[in-house]
Amino acid sequence: MEKIVEQGILYDFYGELLTRHQQSVYEDLVVHDMSLGEIAEEHGITRQAVFDLIRRCDRLLQGYEERLKLVSKFRRTREYVSEIRRLSAECRETKDMKLVDEISGISEKILELI
Repeated sequence: MEKIVEQGILYDFYGELLTRHQQSVYEDLVVHDMSLGEIAEEHGITRQAVFDLIRRCDRLLQGYEERLKLVSKFRRTREYVSEIRRLSAECRETKDMKLVDEISGISEKILELI
């Protein structure tokens, strides 16, 4: 299950960089949850061809992430935003102005990611 989620996330970020045929086959696997046999029948290719194409797409998508790191940056940004929300709520409750400095520091980290 974890692998299919990771494939979906990578596809969301980098899927447009695949060919139309690769996108179609990969979507059938990741989005439509079709089996290799079902995909092969749908596209008129062998099950082995589907398997090879999926592996090739996985390697391509992983390669894009290794070079561009968009998913990694997105995840770090989400963590920072969650921390800002937590600190903001605490700041409202305690009126502790030191928290404002922490929030500002986290905001700077987000801007560095962009």
